[in-house]
Amino acid sequence: MNLHEYQAKELLSRNGVNTPEGQVCDTPAEAKNIAEKLFGDGHDMVVVKSQIHAGGRGKGTFTSGYQGGVKLLKTADEVEASAKAMLGETLVTKQTGPEGRKVNKILVAAAPAIKKELYLAALLDRAIGRPILMASVEGGMDIEEVAETSPEKILKVVVDPAFGLEAFQARNLAKQLGMSGKLIGQAAKLFQGVYNTYMNCDASLVEINPLCIVELPDGSESLVAVDAKISIDDNALFRHADIVGMRDLEEEAPLEIEAGKFDLSYIKLDGNIACLVNGAGLAMATMDIIQHFGGSPANFLDVGGGASKEQVKAAFKIILSDPNVKGILVNIFGGIMQCDIIASGILAAVEETNLNLPLVVRLEGTNVAIGKKLIEESDLSVIGADSLSEAAKKVVEAVA
Repeated sequence: MNLHEYQAKELLSRNGVNTPEGQVCDTPAEAKNIAEKLFGDGHDMVVVKSQIHAGGRGKGTFTSGYQGGVKLLKTADEVEASAKAMLGETLVTKQTGPEGRKVNKILVAAAPAIKKELYLAALLDRAIGRPILMASVEGGMDIEEVAETSPEKILKVVVDPAFGLEAFQARNLAKQLGMSGKLIGQAAKLFQGVYNTYMNCDASLVEINPLCIVELPDGSESLVAVDAKISIDDNALFRHADIVGMRDLEEEAPLEIEAGKFDLSYIKLDGNIACLVNGAGLAMATMDIIQHFGGSPANFLDVGGGASKEQVKAAFKIILSDPNVKGILVNIFGGIMQCDIIASGILAAVEETNLNLPLVVRLEGTNVAIGKKLIEESDLSVIGADSLSEAAKKVVEAVA
Protein backbone atom coordinates (compact mmCIF):
# COMPACT_ATOMS: atom_id res chain seq x y z
CA MET A 1 0.00 0.00 0.00
CA ASN A 2 1.43 3.37 -1.03
CA LEU A 3 1.11 6.48 1.10
CA HIS A 4 0.93 10.15 0.22
CA GLU A 5 3.93 12.33 1.01
CA TYR A 6 2.20 14.04 3.93
CA GLN A 7 1.29 10.65 5.41
CA ALA A 8 4.84 9.37 4.99
CA LYS A 9 6.16 12.45 6.78
CA GLU A 10 3.72 11.88 9.63
CA LEU A 11 5.07 8.35 10.17
CA LEU A 12 8.66 9.57 9.92
CA SER A 13 8.00 12.34 12.45
CA ARG A 14 6.68 9.76 14.92
CA ASN A 15 10.10 8.13 14.76
CA GLY A 16 12.10 11.30 15.30
CA VAL A 17 12.82 12.26 11.69
CA ASN A 18 12.97 16.03 11.09
CA THR A 19 10.46 17.17 8.43
CA PRO A 20 9.45 20.69 7.31
CA GLU A 21 6.60 22.41 9.13
CA GLY A 22 3.37 22.25 7.14
CA GLN A 23 -0.17 20.92 6.74
CA VAL A 24 -2.30 19.16 4.16
CA CYS A 25 -5.53 20.75 2.91
CA ASP A 26 -8.16 20.47 0.18
CA THR A 27 -9.34 24.06 -0.39
CA PRO A 28 -7.55 27.22 -1.58
CA ALA A 29 -8.78 29.12 1.50
CA GLU A 30 -7.18 26.55 3.82
CA ALA A 31 -3.98 26.72 1.80
CA LYS A 32 -3.84 30.50 2.23
CA ASN A 33 -4.41 30.24 5.99
CA ILE A 34 -1.61 27.67 6.36
CA ALA A 35 0.73 29.83 4.30
CA GLU A 36 -0.05 32.95 6.38
CA LYS A 37 0.84 31.02 9.54
CA LEU A 38 4.10 29.77 8.03
CA PHE A 39 5.11 33.25 6.86
CA GLY A 40 4.10 34.57 10.27
CA ASP A 41 6.47 32.06 11.88
CA GLY A 42 9.35 33.63 9.95
CA HIS A 43 9.64 31.40 6.89
CA ASP A 44 10.66 33.22 3.70
CA MET A 45 9.36 30.64 1.22
CA VAL A 46 6.48 28.19 1.13
CA VAL A 47 6.10 25.15 -1.12
CA VAL A 48 2.78 23.86 -2.46
CA LYS A 49 2.92 20.18 -3.39
CA SER A 50 0.24 18.13 -5.17
CA GLN A 51 -0.51 14.92 -3.27
CA ILE A 52 -0.74 11.99 -5.68
CA HIS A 53 0.83 8.54 -5.69
CA ALA A 54 3.38 9.35 -8.39
CA GLY A 55 6.81 10.88 -8.75
CA GLY A 56 7.93 13.64 -11.09
CA ARG A 57 5.29 16.05 -9.77
CA GLY A 58 7.48 19.12 -10.08
CA LYS A 59 8.00 18.55 -13.81
CA GLY A 60 4.41 17.44 -14.39
CA THR A 61 1.74 19.31 -16.31
CA PHE A 62 -1.97 19.65 -15.50
CA THR A 63 -4.43 18.88 -18.28
CA SER A 64 -5.64 22.46 -17.80
CA GLY A 65 -2.22 23.64 -19.02
CA TYR A 66 -0.92 24.73 -15.60
CA GLN A 67 2.74 23.78 -15.31
CA GLY A 68 4.19 21.97 -12.30
CA GLY A 69 2.64 20.10 -9.38
CA VAL A 70 5.20 21.58 -6.96
CA LYS A 71 5.56 25.35 -6.57
CA LEU A 72 7.88 27.53 -4.48
CA LEU A 73 6.06 30.73 -3.54
CA LYS A 74 6.70 33.93 -1.57
CA THR A 75 3.22 35.17 -0.59
CA ALA A 76 -0.01 33.71 0.80
CA ASP A 77 -1.91 35.08 -2.21
CA GLU A 78 0.38 33.16 -4.56
CA VAL A 79 -0.23 30.03 -2.50
CA GLU A 80 -3.99 30.50 -2.78
CA ALA A 81 -3.78 31.00 -6.55
CA SER A 82 -1.57 27.94 -6.96
CA ALA A 83 -3.98 25.86 -4.85
CA LYS A 84 -6.87 26.94 -7.10
CA ALA A 85 -4.88 25.83 -10.15
CA MET A 86 -4.06 22.40 -8.67
CA LEU A 87 -7.03 21.21 -6.61
CA GLY A 88 -9.58 19.20 -8.57
CA GLU A 89 -7.37 19.16 -11.66
CA THR A 90 -5.55 16.23 -13.31
CA LEU A 91 -1.76 16.16 -13.09
CA VAL A 92 0.22 14.19 -15.68
CA THR A 93 3.77 13.11 -14.81
CA LYS A 94 6.23 10.58 -16.21
CA GLN A 95 4.90 8.06 -13.68
CA THR A 96 1.14 8.57 -14.04
CA GLY A 97 0.84 7.78 -17.73
CA PRO A 98 -1.12 10.03 -20.09
CA GLU A 99 -4.33 9.65 -18.08
CA GLY A 100 -2.75 11.46 -15.10
CA ARG A 101 -4.06 11.64 -11.53
CA LYS A 102 -6.65 13.98 -10.03
CA VAL A 103 -5.27 16.19 -7.25
CA ASN A 104 -7.63 16.14 -4.27
CA LYS A 105 -5.19 17.37 -1.62
CA ILE A 106 -2.14 19.58 -1.47
CA LEU A 107 0.62 19.93 1.09
CA VAL A 108 1.55 23.48 2.09
CA ALA A 109 4.89 23.48 3.89
CA ALA A 110 7.86 25.62 4.78
CA ALA A 111 10.58 25.66 2.12
CA PRO A 112 13.97 25.73 3.86
CA ALA A 113 17.13 27.20 2.37
CA ILE A 114 18.69 24.09 0.85
CA LYS A 115 22.49 23.85 0.72
CA LYS A 116 22.85 20.23 -0.43
CA GLU A 117 20.55 17.42 -1.53
CA LEU A 118 21.14 13.78 -0.58
CA TYR A 119 19.30 10.49 -1.13
CA LEU A 120 18.34 7.99 1.59
CA ALA A 121 16.23 4.84 1.61
CA ALA A 122 15.54 1.83 3.81
CA LEU A 123 14.56 -1.36 2.03
CA LEU A 124 15.18 -5.10 1.84
CA ASP A 125 18.20 -6.40 -0.06
CA ARG A 126 16.68 -9.61 -1.39
CA ALA A 127 20.05 -11.01 -2.46
CA ILE A 128 21.22 -11.27 1.16
CA GLY A 129 17.85 -11.32 2.92
CA ARG A 130 18.57 -8.34 5.17
CA PRO A 131 17.40 -4.74 5.44
CA ILE A 132 19.78 -2.06 4.23
CA LEU A 133 20.12 1.69 4.25
CA MET A 134 20.98 3.00 0.81
CA ALA A 135 22.33 6.53 0.47
CA SER A 136 23.90 8.79 -2.12
CA VAL A 137 25.29 12.30 -2.44
CA GLU A 138 23.24 12.54 -5.65
CA GLY A 139 19.93 13.52 -4.05
CA GLY A 140 17.03 14.91 -6.04
CA MET A 141 17.80 12.63 -8.99
CA ASP A 142 16.35 9.29 -10.10
CA ILE A 143 18.36 6.76 -8.10
CA GLU A 144 18.11 4.30 -11.02
CA GLU A 145 19.96 6.79 -13.18
CA VAL A 146 22.65 7.27 -10.53
CA ALA A 147 23.02 3.49 -10.16
CA GLU A 148 23.55 3.15 -13.91
CA THR A 149 25.88 6.09 -14.51
CA SER A 150 27.70 6.45 -11.17
CA PRO A 151 27.31 3.24 -9.12
CA GLU A 152 30.22 4.22 -6.89
CA LYS A 153 28.11 7.08 -5.52
CA ILE A 154 25.58 4.67 -3.97
CA LEU A 155 26.43 3.63 -0.42
CA LYS A 156 24.87 0.64 1.34
CA VAL A 157 24.75 -0.26 5.03
CA VAL A 158 23.64 -3.81 5.84
CA VAL A 159 21.60 -3.97 9.05
CA ASP A 160 21.34 -6.97 11.34
CA PRO A 161 17.63 -7.04 12.24
CA ALA A 162 18.47 -8.57 15.62
CA PHE A 163 20.29 -5.37 16.64
CA GLY A 164 18.84 -2.71 14.34
CA LEU A 165 20.82 0.15 12.83
CA GLU A 166 23.62 0.74 15.30
CA ALA A 167 24.91 4.20 16.16
CA PHE A 168 28.39 3.58 14.78
CA GLN A 169 26.92 2.45 11.44
CA ALA A 170 24.81 5.61 11.24
CA ARG A 171 27.77 7.87 12.10
CA ASN A 172 30.02 6.14 9.56
CA LEU A 173 27.38 6.62 6.85
CA ALA A 174 27.12 10.34 7.72
CA LYS A 175 30.89 10.71 7.34
CA GLN A 176 30.85 8.85 4.01
CA LEU A 177 28.24 11.36 2.81
CA GLY A 178 30.64 14.18 3.61
CA MET A 179 29.10 15.42 6.85
CA SER A 180 31.11 16.81 9.74
CA GLY A 181 30.67 18.43 13.15
CA LYS A 182 27.18 18.52 14.67
CA LEU A 183 25.62 17.25 11.44
CA ILE A 184 27.07 13.79 12.11
CA GLY A 185 25.03 13.41 15.30
CA GLN A 186 21.90 14.80 13.62
CA ALA A 187 22.35 12.43 10.68
CA ALA A 188 22.88 9.40 12.92
CA LYS A 189 19.63 10.15 14.77
CA LEU A 190 17.75 10.71 11.50
CA PHE A 191 19.14 7.53 9.88
CA GLN A 192 18.04 5.48 12.88
CA GLY A 193 14.61 7.15 12.73
CA VAL A 194 14.24 6.19 9.07
CA TYR A 195 15.26 2.59 9.78
CA ASN A 196 12.87 2.41 12.75
CA THR A 197 10.05 3.75 10.55
CA TYR A 198 10.82 1.01 8.03
CA MET A 199 10.71 -1.72 10.68
CA ASN A 200 7.91 -0.39 12.91
CA CYS A 201 5.54 0.15 9.98
CA ASP A 202 6.38 -3.11 8.17
CA ALA A 203 7.32 -1.04 5.14
CA SER A 204 8.69 -2.43 1.91
CA LEU A 205 10.31 0.93 1.17
CA VAL A 206 11.03 4.18 3.00
CA GLU A 207 12.60 6.70 0.65
CA ILE A 208 13.67 10.29 1.28
CA ASN A 209 14.60 12.16 -1.87
CA PRO A 210 15.82 14.71 -1.30
CA LEU A 211 17.22 14.55 2.20
CA CYS A 212 18.54 18.08 2.57
CA ILE A 213 21.21 19.91 4.48
CA VAL A 214 19.53 23.26 5.08
CA GLU A 215 20.69 26.58 6.47
CA LEU A 216 18.76 27.90 9.48
CA PRO A 217 18.16 31.64 10.15
CA ASP A 218 21.05 31.70 12.65
CA GLY A 219 23.44 30.37 10.00
CA SER A 220 23.70 26.82 11.44
CA GLU A 221 22.97 23.71 9.45
CA SER A 222 20.28 21.08 9.92
CA LEU A 223 19.19 17.87 8.21
CA VAL A 224 15.58 17.74 6.95
CA ALA A 225 13.52 15.14 5.06
CA VAL A 226 12.13 17.49 2.40
CA ASP A 227 10.28 14.77 0.48
CA ALA A 228 9.28 11.25 1.49
CA LYS A 229 7.78 8.10 0.05
CA ILE A 230 6.63 5.02 1.97
CA SER A 231 5.19 1.75 0.71
CA ILE A 232 3.71 -0.67 3.24
CA ASP A 233 3.77 -4.47 2.90
CA ASP A 234 0.12 -5.39 2.34
CA ASN A 235 0.59 -8.68 4.18
CA ALA A 236 1.34 -6.78 7.41
CA LEU A 237 -1.56 -4.33 7.32
CA PHE A 238 -3.55 -6.37 9.83
CA ARG A 239 -1.04 -5.14 12.42
CA HIS A 240 -1.49 -1.47 11.54
CA ALA A 241 -5.07 -0.25 11.79
CA ASP A 242 -3.88 3.37 11.84
CA ILE A 243 -2.00 2.93 8.57
CA VAL A 244 -4.92 1.12 6.94
CA GLY A 245 -6.93 4.27 7.68
CA MET A 246 -4.49 6.21 5.48
CA ARG A 247 -5.41 4.22 2.37
CA ASP A 248 -6.60 6.45 -0.48
CA LEU A 249 -8.82 4.37 -2.75
CA GLU A 250 -9.06 7.20 -5.28
CA GLU A 251 -5.36 6.66 -6.02
CA GLU A 252 -5.86 2.97 -6.81
CA ALA A 253 -7.22 1.34 -9.96
CA PRO A 254 -10.90 0.32 -9.50
CA LEU A 255 -10.29 -3.18 -10.86
CA GLU A 256 -7.40 -3.72 -8.45
CA ILE A 257 -9.62 -2.65 -5.56
CA GLU A 258 -12.32 -5.09 -6.69
CA ALA A 259 -9.75 -7.89 -6.98
CA GLY A 260 -8.60 -7.22 -3.43
CA LYS A 261 -12.11 -7.93 -2.16
CA PHE A 262 -11.68 -11.54 -3.36
CA ASP A 263 -8.03 -11.89 -2.28
CA LEU A 264 -6.88 -11.86 -5.89
CA SER A 265 -3.60 -10.25 -6.97
CA TYR A 266 -4.44 -8.17 -10.03
CA ILE A 267 -2.52 -5.48 -11.87
CA LYS A 268 -3.88 -3.95 -15.06
CA LEU A 269 -1.49 -3.67 -18.02
CA ASP A 270 -1.75 -2.14 -21.48
CA GLY A 271 -2.13 -5.26 -23.64
CA ASN A 272 -5.15 -7.17 -24.95
CA ILE A 273 -4.60 -10.78 -23.81
CA ALA A 274 -5.82 -11.38 -20.27
CA CYS A 275 -4.11 -13.94 -18.04
CA LEU A 276 -5.58 -15.99 -15.21
CA VAL A 277 -2.87 -17.97 -13.45
CA ASN A 278 -2.20 -19.55 -10.05
CA GLY A 279 1.15 -18.44 -8.63
CA ALA A 280 3.09 -15.22 -9.12
CA GLY A 281 6.08 -16.90 -10.80
CA LEU A 282 3.87 -18.81 -13.22
CA ALA A 283 1.93 -15.60 -13.95
CA MET A 284 5.19 -13.80 -14.83
CA ALA A 285 6.24 -16.69 -17.07
CA THR A 286 2.83 -16.67 -18.75
CA MET A 287 3.08 -12.96 -19.51
CA ASP A 288 6.60 -13.44 -20.84
CA ILE A 289 5.62 -16.24 -23.22
CA ILE A 290 2.62 -14.27 -24.54
CA GLN A 291 5.05 -11.45 -25.33
CA HIS A 292 7.50 -13.97 -26.84
CA PHE A 293 4.92 -15.15 -29.36
CA GLY A 294 3.95 -11.62 -30.38
CA GLY A 295 1.07 -10.91 -28.02
CA SER A 296 0.67 -8.33 -25.28
CA PRO A 297 -0.59 -9.21 -21.77
CA ALA A 298 -3.54 -7.18 -20.46
CA ASN A 299 -2.96 -7.96 -16.81
CA PHE A 300 -1.14 -9.82 -14.09
CA LEU A 301 -3.67 -11.97 -12.25
CA ASP A 302 -2.69 -14.51 -9.62
CA VAL A 303 -5.65 -16.36 -8.13
CA GLY A 304 -3.41 -18.02 -5.53
CA GLY A 305 -2.67 -21.60 -4.68
CA GLY A 306 -6.09 -22.54 -3.36
CA ALA A 307 -8.66 -20.47 -5.21
CA SER A 308 -12.34 -21.37 -4.93
CA LYS A 309 -14.90 -21.58 -7.71
CA GLU A 310 -16.27 -18.20 -6.58
CA GLN A 311 -12.83 -16.58 -6.82
CA VAL A 312 -12.36 -17.90 -10.35
CA LYS A 313 -15.75 -16.46 -11.35
CA ALA A 314 -14.82 -13.12 -9.77
CA ALA A 315 -11.50 -13.16 -11.62
CA PHE A 316 -13.28 -13.60 -14.97
CA LYS A 317 -15.63 -10.72 -14.26
CA ILE A 318 -12.70 -8.46 -13.36
CA ILE A 319 -10.86 -9.47 -16.54
CA LEU A 320 -13.90 -8.73 -18.68
CA SER A 321 -14.33 -5.31 -17.09
CA ASP A 322 -11.26 -4.24 -19.04
CA PRO A 323 -12.49 -3.11 -22.50
CA ASN A 324 -9.03 -3.70 -24.00
CA VAL A 325 -9.22 -7.48 -23.47
CA LYS A 326 -9.64 -9.39 -26.75
CA GLY A 327 -8.70 -12.88 -25.55
CA ILE A 328 -8.06 -14.85 -22.35
CA LEU A 329 -5.39 -17.37 -21.43
CA VAL A 330 -5.96 -19.54 -18.34
CA ASN A 331 -2.79 -21.31 -17.20
CA ILE A 332 -3.21 -23.48 -14.10
CA PHE A 333 -0.75 -25.86 -12.50
CA GLY A 334 -2.63 -27.91 -9.94
CA GLY A 335 -0.66 -28.52 -6.77
CA ILE A 336 -2.79 -27.43 -3.87
CA MET A 337 -5.12 -26.09 -6.54
CA GLN A 338 -7.34 -28.78 -8.09
CA CYS A 339 -7.86 -28.56 -11.83
CA ASP A 340 -11.46 -29.75 -11.65
CA ILE A 341 -12.38 -26.83 -9.33
CA ILE A 342 -10.73 -24.39 -11.73
CA ALA A 343 -12.55 -25.98 -14.67
CA SER A 344 -15.90 -25.68 -12.88
CA GLY A 345 -15.19 -22.04 -12.10
CA ILE A 346 -14.21 -21.33 -15.69
CA LEU A 347 -17.36 -22.90 -17.10
CA ALA A 348 -19.59 -21.11 -14.61
CA ALA A 349 -17.90 -17.80 -15.41
CA VAL A 350 -18.23 -18.33 -19.18
CA GLU A 351 -21.96 -18.99 -18.81
CA GLU A 352 -22.62 -16.10 -16.41
CA THR A 353 -20.73 -13.54 -18.49
CA ASN A 354 -21.87 -14.81 -21.92
CA LEU A 355 -18.22 -14.81 -22.93
CA ASN A 356 -17.70 -14.31 -26.67
CA LEU A 357 -13.93 -13.80 -26.65
CA PRO A 358 -11.33 -16.47 -27.48
CA LEU A 359 -10.57 -18.48 -24.34
CA VAL A 360 -7.55 -20.79 -24.20
CA VAL A 361 -7.20 -23.09 -21.18
CA ARG A 362 -4.11 -25.04 -20.19
CA LEU A 363 -4.47 -27.28 -17.12
CA GLU A 364 -1.82 -29.48 -15.53
CA GLY A 365 -1.53 -31.22 -12.16
CA THR A 366 -4.01 -32.48 -9.55
CA ASN A 367 -7.25 -33.86 -11.05
CA VAL A 368 -6.24 -32.61 -14.51
CA ALA A 369 -8.06 -35.44 -16.29
CA ILE A 370 -11.32 -34.60 -14.52
CA GLY A 371 -10.86 -30.90 -15.27
CA LYS A 372 -10.20 -31.47 -18.97
CA LYS A 373 -13.19 -33.82 -19.20
CA LEU A 374 -15.48 -31.18 -17.69
CA ILE A 375 -14.37 -28.68 -20.31
CA GLU A 376 -14.53 -31.14 -23.22
CA GLU A 377 -18.06 -32.26 -22.29
CA SER A 378 -19.41 -28.74 -21.99
CA ASP A 379 -21.14 -27.04 -24.90
CA LEU A 380 -18.99 -23.94 -24.43
CA SER A 381 -16.36 -22.71 -26.85
CA VAL A 382 -13.09 -23.27 -25.01
CA ILE A 383 -9.75 -23.89 -26.74
CA GLY A 384 -7.64 -26.49 -24.94
CA ALA A 385 -3.84 -26.70 -24.82
CA ASP A 386 -1.43 -29.20 -23.29
CA SER A 387 1.64 -26.98 -22.91
CA LEU A 388 2.25 -23.35 -22.05
CA SER A 389 3.87 -22.58 -25.39
CA GLU A 390 0.96 -24.18 -27.25
CA ALA A 391 -1.51 -22.18 -25.17
CA ALA A 392 0.32 -18.91 -25.82
CA LYS A 393 0.52 -19.54 -29.56
CA LYS A 394 -3.20 -20.38 -29.75
CA VAL A 395 -4.38 -17.30 -27.82
CA VAL A 396 -2.11 -14.95 -29.81
CA GLU A 397 -3.39 -16.45 -33.09
CA ALA A 398 -7.01 -16.31 -31.94
CA VAL A 399 -6.74 -12.65 -30.96
CA ALA A 400 -4.95 -11.79 -34.20
